[in-house]
Amino acid sequence: MALGDLKLPIQYVKGVGPRRAELFARLGVHTVEDALYLLPNRYEDRRHLKLIAHVRIGEQETIRGEVLAAGLKNTRKGPLFELVIGDSSGKLVAKWFNQAYLKKRFKRGQEVILWGKVLLGLGLEMVNPDYELLEPGDEQIHTGRIVPIYPLTQGFSPRLARSIMKTVVDTFVPQVRDFLPDTVRERHSLLSLPAAIEAIHSPDGHDDPEKARRRLAFDDFFLLSLGIALRRQETVEEAGIAFKVESSLADQALARFGYPLTPAQEKVLAQIKEDMARPRPMNRLLQGDVGSGKTIVAFLAMLIAVDNDYQAAIMAPTEILAEQHFIRAERLLAPLGVKVFLLTSSIKGKDRQVILDELQRGSPAVAVGTHALIQEEVQFARLGFVIIDEQHRFGVLQRARLRAKGYRPDVLVMTATPIPRTLALTVYGDLDISVLDEMPPGRQTVKTYRLKEADRPRLYQFMIEELKKGRHAYVICPLIEESEKEDLKAAIKTANDLQEGPFKDFQVGLLHGRMKFEEKEAVMGGFREGRIHLLVATTVVEVGVDVPTATVILIEQADRLGLSQLHQLRGRVGRAGDQAYCFLMTSPRLSEEAEERVQAMVNLSDGFAISEKDLEIRGPGDFFGTRQSGLPDLKVGSILRDVRILEQARTEAFHLVQEDPRLQAPEHSFLKEVLLERWRDGIGLGVIG
Repeated sequence: MALGDLKLPIQYVKGVGPRRAELFARLGVHTVEDALYLLPNRYEDRRHLKLIAHVRIGEQETIRGEVLAAGLKNTRKGPLFELVIGDSSGKLVAKWFNQAYLKKRFKRGQEVILWGKVLLGLGLEMVNPDYELLEPGDEQIHTGRIVPIYPLTQGFSPRLARSIMKTVVDTFVPQVRDFLPDTVRERHSLLSLPAAIEAIHSPDGHDDPEKARRRLAFDDFFLLSLGIALRRQETVEEAGIAFKVESSLADQALARFGYPLTPAQEKVLAQIKEDMARPRPMNRLLQGDVGSGKTIVAFLAMLIAVDNDYQAAIMAPTEILAEQHFIRAERLLAPLGVKVFLLTSSIKGKDRQVILDELQRGSPAVAVGTHALIQEEVQFARLGFVIIDEQHRFGVLQRARLRAKGYRPDVLVMTATPIPRTLALTVYGDLDISVLDEMPPGRQTVKTYRLKEADRPRLYQFMIEELKKGRHAYVICPLIEESEKEDLKAAIKTANDLQEGPFKDFQVGLLHGRMKFEEKEAVMGGFREGRIHLLVATTVVEVGVDVPTATVILIEQADRLGLSQLHQLRGRVGRAGDQAYCFLMTSPRLSEEAEERVQAMVNLSDGFAISEKDLEIRGPGDFFGTRQSGLPDLKVGSILRDVRILEQARTEAFHLVQEDPRLQAPEHSFLKEVLLERWRDGIGLGVIG
């Protein structure tokens, strides 16, 4: 349906023009098609408007009347505009504070509709109600029917938005073509696409808006799942590397760990080995809570590739996480004779050239790095295995770019942010999923407390007692992008104040992202080996930092951080058998959302429960920080609200791809056109493109 005249820029619709097109652009509407998907926020039933005498106090009501009087008063709170409206049954006073411009908008004798909560003052009142002025001939659009109320931006009145939208719907819905196969539509009792769009904008007919919304949400999930299914199909059909999975390198590394894998790690490693042995590329997501031992499993799999004379790469989202992986890999692999290289944007000149030459030569090695790994100058001669850590920080396109560096290498995506099932189906639908759902033996739940400034002296005393027992502590000072310089100064000051004050008998260290690799490694080495007792750090330690003796973490201004980030930080302590503690220092007054986050941290310890809560609070759009590049937007569907629709649409999409893997059947030609248009920023749909 998304083609032809529906791509007409909105400014060419009657009544719009360049100036109003700019207002539409603020609402994300650029074309006629965008406008058809600009859904009403709510509806008002104006078929039977109440008489003023029949309204109920305390209820939201819609009334229609004539302007009897209008005037402006000055009050201590500022200007107050009052409007008296009346009908055959009585009068009501509407009041707006600090909106003096309304004086020019209303005249005696005008017809007006008001929507708001009815209060009882000296008589019946509404404060700051929505309003709409009626003009002759308005009966058919703005009253006498169920009226759609659209999202507004400054410069758009409800009636103007409604008038333009009625023109769009009346003119263009007849041109809408349905792309959904009839069999799918009938199986799920879905409206046709033109009927659904008509009903959602003009719900006066027989089809209610909820049935219309269900059809449009189904389309979202069907097109998304179809693209994912096709991408998965392409991978399944590709030739890949069939590795020999018995590996003396992996066995030696396991012996060096000094402790056995957990049953969960054994199970996941077996799944990965099974994939690696097949002659097609592996695409697997490994997710598990903080501390569940993902990295060890990933390193063992990587060693299988190296033992087969291939190169392996690990891509991490931040320099410090890449550096942590490098240190761990070098410590484990160098004694086994495996070369490990670190490649980040900080590594320049001769050092960088040496690494680039080694990788191009093709000798078995492991390259650890950041986005620097996917730059054009980096060429691997025999890249066979790729690990992408903390995938939610990377887009689909970046994943594909690293994969393209080798001959269809096996890809293992790791995340310590457990992903709710519905989101995993949507975002990682082209990957097989492994879950580490068990902690290493002896792990205790980290006790989490919320504190206020007055609790600080007692907290410091408690931390001192822990340090005296030979344990270690973190103090986290968040860095927020908008005020990073100021935040960094605050972190430096905090470290100095703690060293000179309550912790003068201990060694305090400082770690932040702007330090050079050598400086960071010296600090982390000192902390790991016990020369530094208390580490003041920014959120660079969020993932990948493993110091078993750390038992206390204090997170300053915890209300500034997201729920998943707080949980990741909490995962830095309690990594051995000792009881560990997380203290959240917050402002005295929090927003409702911040309050919910902090309480969730205190009440929940399981990563999946935290993740579900985070999705509920933030919504899927923000769950990954930035939207996954390469995935089409959901226009109507909600991952939170429409789980059942998502599952139905996904099943149908995967079934269709099984039957027609290239969408070559004549009856699927328009569906293919719409799919490619919806996935135009996507990657990997070359299979049908």
